[in-house]
Amino acid sequence: MLTGENNLHLLAQPKKIVITTHHKPDGDALGSSLGLYHWLKTKGHHVEVVLSSDFPDFLDWMPGRENVIIFPHENTRAEHLIAQADIIFCLDYSALSRTNILEPLLQAAAGQKWMIDHHLDPEDFASLRYWDPMAAATAQLVYTFITDICEDTAAITVEIATCLYAGIMTDTGSFRFRSTTAAVHLIISKLIEAGARNWEIHEHVYNSSTENRLKFLGYCLLNCLEVIPQYNTAVFAVTKEDLERFHVTTGDTEGLVNYALSVKGIRLAALFIDRTELIKLSLRSTGEIPCNEICKKYFNGGGHLNASGGSSTDTLSQTVNKFKSILPTYKEILTT
Repeated sequence: MLTGENNLHLLAQPKKIVITTHHKPDGDALGSSLGLYHWLKTKGHHVEVVLSSDFPDFLDWMPGRENVIIFPHENTRAEHLIAQADIIFCLDYSALSRTNILEPLLQAAAGQKWMIDHHLDPEDFASLRYWDPMAAATAQLVYTFITDICEDTAAITVEIATCLYAGIMTDTGSFRFRSTTAAVHLIISKLIEAGARNWEIHEHVYNSSTENRLKFLGYCLLNCLEVIPQYNTAVFAVTKEDLERFHVTTGDTEGLVNYALSVKGIRLAALFIDRTELIKLSLRSTGEIPCNEICKKYFNGGGHLNASGGSSTDTLSQTVNKFKSILPTYKEILTT
């Protein structure tokens, strides 16, 4: 769905543009941001990507990542860019609060906000909104924004293709989630034709773990996994001491929740991590089990049907127990 398309004419002349995405960006957030960054640069715009935090090491190979501005490191420059921007792209988030410390700057910014996203329940803050909750990834929407909305198929360079491929690949779990439609595969084929080296991208993302991360994963599988067979549910609970012991850095917990979902018969998986200031929660599910409903109703979060996140100000044990107390409510859908 595209609304506010009458604003597209603004791209006809060079503009000051800032691209933002959600806090702690994943592969889709960074891939869609850098893919759009490269395209806008080819059109003569003055473009900067501004993030509220760092990103995982396994994404630190993407073309253009050296130009990304991380707010805590360059706050004065970031504040100036956001305040002076004609257009602020809001990628892979549908609520300004998802940008964490950037939210007040975005709220105060005079420039138009253009949202490209695939999450549910978008807030009404954008002058232009290109939104599709059925899309597999925001990177998919950035591709169609360039090729269909802006009719610029010929502009897909190797750099753009590489970034968008990484975004789609990571948000589809290497193309295994049910959001991976025939249309997604057609886009992927176009990105490969444009120069995306799919095997190299996979190698960068999935085969670049540190020794500490592998030991951390092994520790979690042995010591932190609890299976609740009567509800076809599995839970990881990771303490702040666990994080400190293995010197866990940004991205090291990525994908851990999927190991719980990979247990035979498990239909709902949860990962709880004590981040000191908050307990962070990630849910994954199969079928029609509503992760988004559980996170929104009980854990101040939301997301997709089969992949959502939330948080809690309770202790780790209290948060896990609260989650367990909710399971009887969903017993029918979890066990049939």
